[in-house]
Amino acid sequence: MRAISGLWRWRHNPLRRTTDLVEAWLALAAILLILVAAPLIGAAVGASAQDALQQSVRDQRQARHEVAATVVKKLSRSPLEPDPETSSARDAHSRVQADWTAPDGTVRHGTVIAALKSPHPGDHFTIWTDLHGRIVGRPLDSATATTHAVLAGFGAALMAAGLVEGGRRLIVWRMIRRRYARWDQAWDKAGPDWGKAGTGS
Repeated sequence: MRAISGLWRWRHNPLRRTTDLVEAWLALAAILLILVAAPLIGAAVGASAQDALQQSVRDQRQARHEVAATVVKKLSRSPLEPDPETSSARDAHSRVQADWTAPDGTVRHGTVIAALKSPHPGDHFTIWTDLHGRIVGRPLDSATATTHAVLAGFGAALMAAGLVEGGRRLIVWRMIRRRYARWDQAWDKAGPDWGKAGTGS
């Protein structure tokens, strides 16, 4: 709004400099770019991220399989795990040796993290594996992918707005420096004779 009022105020002012008008037009252009271009960029980046992430969701669902595992024995906590008194996230998980059958039919055996608070031999739980039975992470779900895409679009819009405003400020800063340099030159010319009687005669 300052840009619009600045343009209106300086239209016919005899003290108006060209740089004043350029500054006002620059601010108006920046506002329009922030209000129009930044949201369009954010929407484009968000849509692109959504397509890529949803494709990743589909790929992971095809490549990762949920299989049933059976506890063979419970293992002690790993020495690299955080202090049990401060780790509330792992309270319901235990390290166990387990057997499971891979989607390709091979029987596998190994150490896994079971979503069991106090596992006993013979207890069943589910794990995610690839086609050959190797442990993999849970596949990304659609809602999480959409959240990431929205955040990417929002971040891109903010970055575009920041770049526009940063560019505007840089141009204005350079204009002000040039203006001050011209003033210094003008004062250097007038300075030695300033205030003396008969100056200019």
